[in-house]
Amino acid sequence: MDTALSRRTFLGGATAAALALTLTAVPRARASVTEERHRAVVVGSGFGGAITALHLGRAGVSTLVLERGIRWPTGPNAETFPHMLQPDRRMSWLSPVPVMTGTPPVPTDPFTGLIERIRGNGMDILCGAGVGGSSLPYHGMTLQPDGDRFAESVSSSIDYDRLDADHYRRVARTLRLATIPDDVLGHERYRSSRQFLDRAGAEGFETFRVPMPIDWDYARRELTGELKPSYTTGDVIYGVNNGGKFSVDVTYLAQAEATGRVRVEPLHRVNDIERAADGTWITHVDRIHTDGTVLERKRIVSDALFLGGGSAGTTRLLMKAHGKGLIPDLPDAVGTGWGNNGDRVFSVTTPMLSPGAFQGGPACVGMRDHTDPAGALMIVTGPVPFPADLGTTSVIGLGVVRGLGRWHYDPARDDAVLNWDQAYDRDLTRAIETRIRRIAGPAAVMIDVNAVDVNTFHPLGGAPMGTVCDDAGRVHGQRGLYVVDGARIPGSTGACNPSMTIAALAEFGGDDIVARDVDAVF
Repeated sequence: MDTALSRRTFLGGATAAALALTLTAVPRARASVTEERHRAVVVGSGFGGAITALHLGRAGVSTLVLERGIRWPTGPNAETFPHMLQPDRRMSWLSPVPVMTGTPPVPTDPFTGLIERIRGNGMDILCGAGVGGSSLPYHGMTLQPDGDRFAESVSSSIDYDRLDADHYRRVARTLRLATIPDDVLGHERYRSSRQFLDRAGAEGFETFRVPMPIDWDYARRELTGELKPSYTTGDVIYGVNNGGKFSVDVTYLAQAEATGRVRVEPLHRVNDIERAADGTWITHVDRIHTDGTVLERKRIVSDALFLGGGSAGTTRLLMKAHGKGLIPDLPDAVGTGWGNNGDRVFSVTTPMLSPGAFQGGPACVGMRDHTDPAGALMIVTGPVPFPADLGTTSVIGLGVVRGLGRWHYDPARDDAVLNWDQAYDRDLTRAIETRIRRIAGPAAVMIDVNAVDVNTFHPLGGAPMGTVCDDAGRVHGQRGLYVVDGARIPGSTGACNPSMTIAALAEFGGDDIVARDVDAVF
């Protein structure tokens, strides 16, 4: 199974060789079962999992991080990641076709690619796969809600002022947040972003530049022709090939591995979790090839188990454990409190307005409105790499929704399935559409993309704080079991992209768990 990706040497030396070994075919093996013993196991390497692993590593705890996907090393002028309008097998997680809205549905060989689509009743979830989790394909919007919105939608029991003064600031420093500089925003490629700011400001909305984990010098080097375009053409939804993006794999996870206490195992897919009679935790894992072939089955025993596989991944594991009796006495609220963060994507075409071709990205400017009875909302630009100026751009709205979605366990599929009613966020969707109409003007042609393809990139909930776990993520009644990701946030993060709040809560929980549980619980 030789591929163009496996043959390219975009970083040189050992790194490229290692990736090539990962991607080229190996002989199929009869899957055997092996057993391992570890002090702590973390499932998932996204924001929650990586930050938790760093805290454990710094505390001297030997920790194994299990990641189902591969590593995606980038560098200047790399071709690590696929391009949105050039479909190939790297795009999707073990799917014969791309799963992203707007990507041509060209058949491909199944591969452990970047994005999985989890089908639900009334809502699909798009989530990242790979070392670094969903920090790889996300635009990078790193936004913090204010105290009122945090208390309303995340938690009223956590001291927001403490988070604001400490944990949110840690995230900002580690991810090296920066807004788009004047010279880049002033370039022709960013015309659509300037148009958005001008029109939203003229309507009286509060506008802002989005903090992002980006070294904007890389965009400058693209604009001068030193680097092939990636940021500056908006071709970032599958990752940024040039580097300069401080995703979790090159920040938190790299720091965790540097402690010498944390080991990351890619291509390890977790199927089930179980509590043993002696109170230890058993993680049932398949070590897989990049085509999905199972190479080895593992039974990994640990004193502590941290679930950081994202809202969908963590919730599905807990629901399966509950449905099959693998973990007795799990809280009854497992599978509740789910929401889509109020996500809504609109395509907007405005006659006589030229936003340009290959509109610069990522989603670097936005507006806020906290006045609508439907709840607080935010709208940001969402540039896409159109090869021609069609007068069209896209915008993304998000807001406060209640976590009314529920999961149920389907024994026939041995999986949990999400149930979501479109009525849950209908009023917010109308409010978002009204604001976009004001910004775009009455002549604009607007398409609600999520009405055609109902999905979210921002799943939250399924194991919410209060009913399933405490503020630090300890699952009630389950010594040594923790939820450290977006599954513990009930539905939305205060009209913001959720990554910064997930990260701040992981920092907060990591402090508390290290202080109280290390050497006491595990």
